[in-house]
Amino acid sequence: AQNQPTLGIYRGHRRQNGDPCHVFTGVSAHGSAPERGKNAIYMASRAALEIEKLNERLKYDEFLGKGSVTISEFVSGSPSLCAVADFARLHLDRRLTWGETKESAVKEIEEIVNELGGKVEVLNYSEKAYTGLEYGMEKYYPTWKLPEDHSLVQTSVKTFESLFGEKPKVDKWTFSTNAVTITGIYGIPTIGFGPGNEVLAHAPNEKVPIDDLVKASAFYAAFAYEI
Repeated sequence: AQNQPTLGIYRGHRRQNGDPCHVFTGVSAHGSAPERGKNAIYMASRAALEIEKLNERLKYDEFLGKGSVTISEFVSGSPSLCAVADFARLHLDRRLTWGETKESAVKEIEEIVNELGGKVEVLNYSEKAYTGLEYGMEKYYPTWKLPEDHSLVQTSVKTFESLFGEKPKVDKWTFSTNAVTITGIYGIPTIGFGPGNEVLAHAPNEKVPIDDLVKASAFYAAFAYEI
């Protein structure tokens, strides 16, 4: 069971597609004669407007909702403040819904940026341990969901009802959890149940009521017994 905040039974969520990065390489020139260069900021800006439009037509899933894409970072560079920018990079936060894949998401962006002289890169995690071992992996985790009639979901609902005498809210997270690895990659069924309010997760005013901790602890113990 994932213990991100819910206090309901959660059975899926969307996930990021590798935080794709889009690099634009222009040609610098003196700022007094911009027509002699090729401004990478303009190239990236045109792509940004098309990406905004793309967000409106992404695939929709009845349970998980619509896929989404937004630009989370725009970086540019030039030899000086008196020169045409010859470099720009867009960093995207792409959330995949059910039926979308890494390949389909990358292709959608390539169709936009390739025409504008850009290049799409799916980033990688790569950190070196204190032993010197370096282990990298692509920044992509699959979307996942369990059917509502899945035995694990039904057992968790039964556990909740027996403990609290009411039906739980069966839903999905808006954000992502470790279940993208456990279920999305390794195919191990999981459900979500945790103390706190999802709306406050990772927010500056995040807090967890003590009563929620007690309630969640009771659920975990009973759920472990049931399965």
